[in-house]
Amino acid sequence: MQDRHLFEYAVIRLVPRVEREEFLNVGVILYCKSLRFLEMTMTIDPNRLLAFAPDLDLKVVEQNLQAFARICAGGKDGGPIGQQLIADRFRWITAMRSTILQTSRVHPGFCTNPQLALERLHRELVL
Repeated sequence: MQDRHLFEYAVIRLVPRVEREEFLNVGVILYCKSLRFLEMTMTIDPNRLLAFAPDLDLKVVEQNLQAFARICAGGKDGGPIGQQLIADRFRWITAMRSTILQTSRVHPGFCTNPQLALERLHRELVL
């Protein structure tokens, strides 16, 4: 039997009007230290998002989510944060903020394959 690995994840939330504290889940980020894994998934459903917030700028939302993805991938495309250690990048993305894109608290879990765990969480929490 394969070893199970501890992972941490957070749900990425779209909060169009921060003062109302209403949100839709649009993605998941998953970090597994032992496997040096940091990836995110996202779903931008224009119909759903615009029904929730008709004045939402979908292009800005997508650009910001793509920035998260570049930071997860690491390297120069992720800017200064993308060049940090993998754990630092995860902590930066999941830090509390009061913006249109926020993350849930970080939750732990165990998996044998972090990619499959990420896909499962995305199906259960976003789709």
